Amino acid sequence: MSRPRASRTVENEVRRLGYVHVAGVDEVGRGCLAGPVVAGAVVLKPGEYVAGIADSKVVPAAERERLFDEITAAAVAWFVAIVPPDEIDRINIHQASLKAMRDAVMALVPLPGFVLVDGFRIPALPMPQRHIIGGDRRSTAIAAASILAKVTRDRIMTALHEEDPRYGYDRHKGYATRAHLDAVAAFGYSPRHRRTFRPPSLFDTMPD
Repeated sequence: MSRPRASRTVENEVRRLGYVHVAGVDEVGRGCLAGPVVAGAVVLKPGEYVAGIADSKVVPAAERERLFDEITAAAVAWFVAIVPPDEIDRINIHQASLKAMRDAVMALVPLPGFVLVDGFRIPALPMPQRHIIGGDRRSTAIAAASILAKVTRDRIMTALHEEDPRYGYDRHKGYATRAHLDAVAAFGYSPRHRRTFRPPSLFDTMPD
């Protein structure tokens, strides 16, 4: 079965309203035990088509890497913003996700005239926006942003694995798999873990 492909229908609707640069933005890593939350923002060239762009969750890792290069080459502007675990603990994961998305959008040069956001409305953006539920499946710009964010975050987690292979970050990328939970139970939380998000089963067993 072929995977669903995102389309440019929403972006084109916005462009017909007179907005030249329409950005898509999405974040990854919200539900992880370890590592940063990462957001991508991208403005694609209207006349340049990149085949295969879809929600990053349904695109194989090797193809995501290829698409990362093709998307960045076909973009008017792009940026990836990173919020580390200690800041996630300080402001909470929801605020960290919004911050990452806002930072990614505001780093684009030129700034977009309109922003399409996956799921959440981003506070304090100086330009109009539309939040779209399931946007990474519906909008090419949002799907492209999700790929940039996913590839960047996976690279970070692979590098963290090379620094400390005990937790298996190269396999689960910080998500709460059984292997990750077993590693946390055996070795405790590392500096790369988020202290404010722990599965209930670990509340009484984990050291601070």
